[in-house]
Amino acid sequence: MTTRSGGVSGGAFATLNLGATTVDDPASVAANRAHLRRAAALPGDPVWLRQVHGTCVLRADAARDGAPPEADGSWTDRVGVVCVVMAADCLPILLARRDGGAVAALHAGWRGLAAGVIDAGLAALPGGGDAYQAWLGARIGPEHFLVHDDVRAAFADDADAAAFRLAADGRWHGDLGALAGIRLRRNGVAVFDSGLCTASDGDRFFSHRRDGPCGRMAALIWRMSG
Repeated sequence: MTTRSGGVSGGAFATLNLGATTVDDPASVAANRAHLRRAAALPGDPVWLRQVHGTCVLRADAARDGAPPEADGSWTDRVGVVCVVMAADCLPILLARRDGGAVAALHAGWRGLAAGVIDAGLAALPGGGDAYQAWLGARIGPEHFLVHDDVRAAFADDADAAAFRLAADGRWHGDLGALAGIRLRRNGVAVFDSGLCTASDGDRFFSHRRDGPCGRMAALIWRMSG
């Protein structure tokens, strides 16, 4: 996963903004993406998506040409195809089959989690959930993710209660990592959580809740060999 440092963008997008749908200078975003490809020694251009907080998870190698497809996740079993999702408070989830045979990247904000983006991603992948391990990237942590009753009500599963804590002002502290972990583990997926919070670390991460208009980080995964 990238941080906000190392690029050429300025102002609210300083410096490594990778989000083409922000109001940053498109030439700066293009330069930042080119820098990412070189710095990470990517085998090809990432399969960028037009994320909409939904549950569509597509096969990345079927969407490498043309405009970015509307989806909130991609997967591949082919070597050299780079799956990517962008975030600036939402939770990026990277999945890898234990035998190295397939990988996926999911964009999981609260709307996507409530709608079932994790189940959709696992359904798209070959093999059952117990064949996979997941890494949870930087996202807004529960101390900073304050939500109203409508968000709490979107998670009706009894197990989800542990992911919410009532705040002093009547709102709720929501834990995106805990919500994702519940859904991954009940499908047999091993979970490795970075524990990183975007909102509390302005030096390293963009945060929409903290800053308003801002850049986007990227979480990427690909197979390096057959």
